[in-house]
Amino acid sequence: MSNIETHLKSMIELAMSDRSFEEVEREWIYNIGKENGIEVEVIDNMISKQASAKTDLDISFDSLTYTEKFEYLYNILQLMKVDSKVFLAEIKYCELLASKLGYDPKVVKKLSSRIYSDPSIRSNMALMEELSQKYLR
Repeated sequence: MSNIETHLKSMIELAMSDRSFEEVEREWIYNIGKENGIEVEVIDNMISKQASAKTDLDISFDSLTYTEKFEYLYNILQLMKVDSKVFLAEIKYCELLASKLGYDPKVVKKLSSRIYSDPSIRSNMALMEELSQKYLR
């Protein structure tokens, strides 16, 4: 599985973690896939597979660069907020993912307070990346 497919799989798991896969979350995932050259059919297949699977986050992020890990974390946190509803299950998923990416789970609270639910509003990425570096283990 490619890095972007792994990224999309995690995003799908997060979107489904609250038992309510919102349309805005689905659109966000499709847009990330499209930006990275992933066909809609591939994403549809990933969603179908995830609907019948359990979330386990048995994923390795060792091959990702620091920048890729940060972008991964940022996208996951933005997805968590895109439907304007944040559930404890989503926060826990993001904390687990942050840990797997090599961050202290506290980075979720720090960054999510600076990420907007409207994806068209971009945060100051340089500042966000600088803040996230303080939570690397």
